[in-house]
Amino acid sequence: MLTDADKEFLYLTAVVTVGYQLFFFLIAVVLKFDKVIDFAGSSNFTVIALLTLLQRSSWHLRQVVLTSLMVIWSSRLAIYLLIRILRWGEDKRHDEMRNNVGKIAFYFFVQGFWAWSVTLPITMVNASEKDPNIQAVDIIGWTMWFVGAVVELLADKIKFSFKNSPESKGKWCDVGLWKYSRHPNYFGDILLSWGYFVASIPILEGSEWFVVLIGPIFVTLLLLFVSGLPHLEKSADKKFGNVDAYRIYKKRTSPLIPLPPAVYGNLPHWFKAVFLFEFPIYSRRLYRNQRGNRQEQSRDEQKLG
Repeated sequence: MLTDADKEFLYLTAVVTVGYQLFFFLIAVVLKFDKVIDFAGSSNFTVIALLTLLQRSSWHLRQVVLTSLMVIWSSRLAIYLLIRILRWGEDKRHDEMRNNVGKIAFYFFVQGFWAWSVTLPITMVNASEKDPNIQAVDIIGWTMWFVGAVVELLADKIKFSFKNSPESKGKWCDVGLWKYSRHPNYFGDILLSWGYFVASIPILEGSEWFVVLIGPIFVTLLLLFVSGLPHLEKSADKKFGNVDAYRIYKKRTSPLIPLPPAVYGNLPHWFKAVFLFEFPIYSRRLYRNQRGNRQEQSRDEQKLG
């Protein structure tokens, strides 16, 4: 059973999130300024984390540490995304919804739920009066967060520098961490999300477990099957699918978990699909391009024959 404090904090954070996203939604729609969209989502984490910590004001070590980790990560992400959009001028992910209020509203709803759900471990910890001693599971969760945050930070920094280099125009990013994973930033994001959950385990009881699990599960499914990898893989295949070097890169590079290309490239396909998230949906366009090229080549040969 959820405690009265749990319910109060869940309701409070939900209401604040709706209001926060609605405010930026109106800016995006009324002022036609969609550069605030990603900032609205990433900064929402900080608002919830600080709100719940201050609301309880018990200042237990576990509460302070988890809140601080969330604020550090989300503030860095919010600043990075804002600088990136101001530097690039536009985000192609927003092209399809720029003139569609319904799509913009749905986007704000999804990112609001993203912020609310991922902060659930912090919300539950800050709502709790329990303060057990720091345990091994706390350290494991904090370590997962640290590794995930560092990987995401480095991946974003490398990609930002790559995109702003004149020499990289018309190329895909395959340097640094991107040599070992096609999406190292998402690997870091997923890992640190599960880190929040693991670090909240010492105070969880009963149905609190199911509530806190919503966040990492949602992020994992969202990035693996909805707006993360599928969208970017499709876009990259469309741009570079006819380039031999890109197809070799994709075959030898893990989609998510960083691994040496020499190791990943020699693994059987079934192993990649089962254990390393190399799902068929990430290569649909590439397969279609290859079939189309083979059919075109066959027609040319028939004409010559």
